[in-house]
Amino acid sequence: MQGGRTIIKDFKKFLLQTNVVNLAVAVVIGAAVTALVQSVVLNLITPLLGIPGKIDFSAISLHVGKAVFHYGLVINAAIAFLVTALVVFLLFIKPIERAQAFANGRKAPGPVTTKTCPACLSTIPIAATRCSFCTIDLPSAAASD
Repeated sequence: MQGGRTIIKDFKKFLLQTNVVNLAVAVVIGAAVTALVQSVVLNLITPLLGIPGKIDFSAISLHVGKAVFHYGLVINAAIAFLVTALVVFLLFIKPIERAQAFANGRKAPGPVTTKTCPACLSTIPIAATRCSFCTIDLPSAAASD
C-alpha cells in the first residue's frame, strides 16, 4: 500500500509543480485561435481568391495501375496552408510585434562618446585632443562645435 501512496503523492506533485495548467490553457486558447484563423481564411480570404475563377485542384489525380494519387488534394492543402500562414502573419504576428514594440517603447540612443579621426578614420574618444593611432593633433571639442 505504501507504493500506491507514493505514486499518488508524486502524481499530485507533478500536477501542482509542473506547467500542466499552463499547457491546458495553451491548448484551449490554441483551439480558439485555430477556429478564428480558419474562419478568416475560409470566409474572407478564400472567396477573394475565387473571384478570378474557381480554384479547385481536388479532382486532379494520377492513375498508375490500380493506385490513384490524388495530388490535387495536396495542392489544395498547400494553398490552404500558405494562405493560412499569410493570414496569421499579417493579422496576428505583425500587429503583436508592433504592440510589443509600442509597449516596450523605443529606447533613445545614448550620448555620443566617440568621434572619427579626420586623418586615419579611427574611432577615438570624443574628448581626445590627439589621435592615439596616427598621433595627429585634433581640434578641441569646443572649436569643432
